[in-house]
Amino acid sequence: MNIFLKELKSHRKSLIFWSIGVFLMVASGMTKYEAYSSSGQSINKLMADMPKSLRAVLGFNDLDLTKASGYYGMLFLYLVLMATIHAVMLGATIIAKEERDKTSEFLFVKPVSRSKVITAKLLAALINIVIFNLATFVSSIILLGKYSDGEAVNSEIAILMVAMFILQVLFMVIGSATAAVKKKPKTAASVATGILLLMYMLSMIIDLNESIKGIRYFTPFKYFEAKNVMYGGGLDVSFVVISLILILSFLVITYVYYKKRDLNV
Repeated sequence: MNIFLKELKSHRKSLIFWSIGVFLMVASGMTKYEAYSSSGQSINKLMADMPKSLRAVLGFNDLDLTKASGYYGMLFLYLVLMATIHAVMLGATIIAKEERDKTSEFLFVKPVSRSKVITAKLLAALINIVIFNLATFVSSIILLGKYSDGEAVNSEIAILMVAMFILQVLFMVIGSATAAVKKKPKTAASVATGILLLMYMLSMIIDLNESIKGIRYFTPFKYFEAKNVMYGGGLDVSFVVISLILILSFLVITYVYYKKRDLNV
């Protein structure tokens, strides 16, 4: 079995669990929206009475929560967090697992260059990410459509999924670069996830203090916020370009460092 298919097969079960998880997250979120809507309470007023710090953590500043699309915009922050954690862990483990499991010799005794090995692994990871993104998209279309009360939401969901895909790929290569650079493969996934969580915390700090919004370039979680992307806002071209530059940079790091490292066998 070639490396690409082997990696797809080895991550099949975890992908199924993650996909089920994202479906349940969307279902849970929209069920809460229905409960708020049917109670007769003004969701916007209820949320406005919350402290600013809590609103920043929950991620619903500047969103109209009386609309299904606005409530989904709040939920999108958690979908992105879930998707990027999956991506960064996948990127790290798919590169480091042979060293972690002490099976490197079985992989590299084959007449295949390290570059081809990395390419096959990253392509398998990319397919996993695409499937996860599609699972999120389909779940969102079905469940949000159920509660949208005639509101056109498909185009909003589609543009949000494009934004999420860019972030997924970015964090996947952050994970792979971390695994390629780290000398201890067992810790690669935890270190990469730690980097992600620090970036997420930085995005919340920026929400709490707008005077430091200039540092938003250091956290991808501020690149494509739902409030800016939805309702015709679209993707900010400057952040798309920055994301592509970062993706290419981390790809180069992955290839360069992995090709020259001494593998633990």
